[in-house]
Amino acid sequence: MDFLELVNKRYSVRAYKPDPIEDEKLNHIFDIVRLAPTAANRQPFQVIVIHTAGREDELKHIYHRDWFVTAPVIICICTQPSKAWVRGLDGKNYSDVDAGIIMDHLVLAATELGLGSCWVAAFNPEQARQILHLPDGVTPLLFASLGYPADHPEQKERKPISELIHYENW
Repeated sequence: MDFLELVNKRYSVRAYKPDPIEDEKLNHIFDIVRLAPTAANRQPFQVIVIHTAGREDELKHIYHRDWFVTAPVIICICTQPSKAWVRGLDGKNYSDVDAGIIMDHLVLAATELGLGSCWVAAFNPEQARQILHLPDGVTPLLFASLGYPADHPEQKERKPISELIHYENW
């Protein structure tokens, strides 16, 4: 499938089959994550793979939606801001930008393999820190549910290019 088809095929999955994800597919996704670009190639991130079976009640403390824990795997993208590239002129730390790139690569790789995913940013960071035993200096930034979809995509609504793209100046 070409890239435009892949991007159009990806959607936020909120219902999952109970089927486990094959290790080969997970490893393929993680290889793509490893190859994703980061500022100055610092790779200031860590990925935590969480198998949900038997942990559903605990994981609902991180994000309370039922569909979140029906996915067989949950991924947590953590940043390590102290290891990230920082723009010298204004001190902008790029760890969050890098994590966004990582997550985008992850969900597109999953889609290519027939898996579904959904980004989650509205989680409880303190519960995530405790449940995942995160050390100081590590920030849980994004979660994604991951598994075989049990639902179907709805029509995507996107703004037209004319509302999003500027040439030469604002």
